[in-house]
Parts: sequence; C-alpha cells; structure tokens
Amino acid sequence: MKNIFVISLLTVSFLMGCALNSPSYAAEDAPADQQDGDYSETYRQLSLFGDVFERVRAEYVEDISDKDLIENALDGMLSRLDPHSSYLNEERFKEMRVETRGSFGGLGIEVTMESGLVKVVSPIDDTPAYRAGMQAGDYIVKIDDVPVMGLSLGEAVKKMRGKVGSTIDLLVRRIGVDAPLEITIIRDVIRIKSVKSRIEGNAGYLRITTFSQTTGTGLRKAISEIKEELGNNLTGYVLDLRNNPGGLLSQAIEVSDTFIDKGEIVSQRGRHEDDTERNNATAGDLADGLPIVVLINGGSASASEIVAGALQDHKRAIIMGTQSFGKGSVQTVMPLPGNGAMRMTTARYYTPSGRSIQGTGIAPDINVEQVKVEAADNQYQRLREADLPGALKNDNKKADKPKDKKKSANDNNDKGAAANGDKDGEEKPVDYQLTRALDLLSGLSLYHAQNNATSKQPQ
Repeated sequence: MKNIFVISLLTVSFLMGCALNSPSYAAEDAPADQQDGDYSETYRQLSLFGDVFERVRAEYVEDISDKDLIENALDGMLSRLDPHSSYLNEERFKEMRVETRGSFGGLGIEVTMESGLVKVVSPIDDTPAYRAGMQAGDYIVKIDDVPVMGLSLGEAVKKMRGKVGSTIDLLVRRIGVDAPLEITIIRDVIRIKSVKSRIEGNAGYLRITTFSQTTGTGLRKAISEIKEELGNNLTGYVLDLRNNPGGLLSQAIEVSDTFIDKGEIVSQRGRHEDDTERNNATAGDLADGLPIVVLINGGSASASEIVAGALQDHKRAIIMGTQSFGKGSVQTVMPLPGNGAMRMTTARYYTPSGRSIQGTGIAPDINVEQVKVEAADNQYQRLREADLPGALKNDNKKADKPKDKKKSANDNNDKGAAANGDKDGEEKPVDYQLTRALDLLSGLSLYHAQNNATSKQPQ
C-alpha cells in the first residue's frame, strides 16, 4: 500500500505540475469544484490509476517494464479521444519526422481506425500498397493472420511496419465485394515524390500525392516547366488530389496560395475563442488566372480538403470527382521529455466561407464517379452510307478514305503503349475522371479566351 500511495502521489504531483505550468491553463477554464480548490475527485481517480499500475506490475502473468506500462497508459488516454490523437514513443516520433521529409519505410498507406478495424484512407502513388491493389475505403481485418479487432491503431501500424523486403499478408474487406481479399505486400522504403506533372494536350496536369516539406517547391517548379514548354498555348491546369491523404498544414496553405491572389485560405479554431488562427493568401497567382479543375475522391483527406475547399470558396477552380474523406481537424505534435511526443487534436479547420468539413468532406461542384471505359462491341455498329447496296461512289480523289479498322486499332495500341510506357503494347485503363476534367478544362479555356478577346475590344 505504501508503494501505491507513493506512485499515486508522484502521479498527482506530475500532472498538477503539468497543468499549472501549461501556458493555456487558466483558473476560469477549470470546473467549478476545481476553481474552489477541491481536487478530491482528481486525486481519487489518480489514486485508482496508481492502484491499477501497481497491481499490474506486481501480479500480471508476465514481467512487464514500468516504461511499457506508462507508454501504454499514455497511448490509451490519447487514442480514446479521437482517431487521430496518439502517443509517440521515441522510435515512432523519429519515424514521423522522417515521413514528413518524404522518405520512410513501410507499405505506403495512410490509415485510420473505424469500428475496431483499420480503414485505408488512401494508398500513396507508386508504393507497395498501391501496386498491390489496395484502395481507399478498404478495411484491414487481419495482419499476418492476427485479427485487427482489439488492437489499437498504433499496435496495428506497428505490425504493418517491418524489415524492408519482408512480406506481409493482409485480409481485406472491400465495399461491394462479397468475399474478403487476401493481399500480399512486400515492404519497401517509401520514397515519395509529392508532385508529379505532365502535359495533356494544351493543359498542364499536376498530381500532388501527399503534402510533405517539398510540396510547395515542387509545385512551383512543375508549373514553371509547363509554362516553358507550352508557352501561350497553355489553356489551364488539372490539379489531381485524388487519394491524397494530406500531410503538413503549412504546405496545404502554400499550395492554395499558389493559385489564390488574396483573401483567407483557412482558419483554425480551437477550444477557446482566442484560439483562432487565420491564414491569408499573398498577392500573386502563379497560374495567371487560367482555368483550374481540381480532382478529388474519397481518399482525398485533410490537407487535400483544405486546398479544394479554399479554391472552391474563392471560385478559383471547379471541383470534380466524388465526396472527399471529411477530416476537418488539426493535430499538433508536442515533444515530451525523453524524446517522445504526443500528437493531439487541438483545433478544427474551416474553409474561407466558414464551412467545417469534419465528417462530411468537400462536395464536388460536378460529381463524376470513376468508371471503367471499354470500347463498344463492333459487331452491331451502325451502317454507313458506303455500306448500303448500290451506294454512289465518291468521285473526289482528295476525299478521306476509311482506314483499315484492324490496322487503325493496332496503331492506336502502339501509340498508347509508347505514351504510357507500357510493355508489350499493353494500354493502361482510361482514367474517366481525368478525361472529363480535361474536357471541362477545354471548354473553360474557350470561354476564358472569348472573354479576354471581348474585354480587349474598343468600347
């Protein structure tokens, strides 16, 4: 009992010291009984903690270190607050700092906990999980035959991490698929190029896979290269944020500021009225006012939603795709003594119009589901004039002649394979959402050009 009392007293002293030394602590914030100096209930609960702690370390069937017990208690306290708060021990804290720099080991998926299972927010492009076919919305049921139910998110993530080159077997439930899927993934070092770009016709295609420390710089470089290549033929940009799980808030603000000339980008509102922070755009639009179409889907979360929401509210872009994930909270990482840290939800963020997208997400201006595009069956294709019996022949020698269908198809396959870098002439599936975005951008660019021409006419 003496040990229990000592542990309880130390715990109370430690927690009271933290509370009184915290810059955000004020007497008026405390409950009424605590304002009067009555901490009896707090002492009682901490005494209970000390009692349980001592009984576990003394009577648990296996020997367990005090450090493990305390870390588990801290993790439990934080992880029960919401899916995004957690305790980071020294090892995990180091890994997190490496992740934000854009290179780390693992599978390449952003996950959260839902209904006791690990839910995939999104796979990251060009990672083992992405190549293995993991999809946003997948539920991981088992990890190497170990049921996920009953594990914390931190425990599940730890099991998914491992030596580079080792394999992991996942049992996955996918919405719309009756039987569970068995997916084997080879762990690898995840090196993320957060910004990818290419030319699509006369449009610039910008793909942001995650918001790491290099995202803003990478985006500006990509836009500069597209401008240099297309010059005055540039008609606009497609900004692809699909399956982007988020990342650094500062980079989301920087990306939004790239396209917004003035006004608010995002606001963060904490527990108290004075815990409000507003982030505003600086002068200049690197896209020079050209039309922008932003692609989002259910795997677009957090920082992605900040960018989409800001561009949508400022009428700077048309948002296309499907409803985003709906993570509208801000996590602050606070280093702790002993080289660990705590990640805790400290605020909600709001779009410039004051919308909170927590739990609801960003609704696209134009809803476009991703569909599989296949060629129609040519067996029942329409007859043309030249196919009719007795049809008159065209006497114009310069008239376009029908191409051999089989040869034309092969030619297209060869071109597609060369363009996509596929082997053996195999074409990649058509990205229907991107096709729709490029079509829309083409129409917007015509409208934009006509408006500019009209405005320049003498009045």
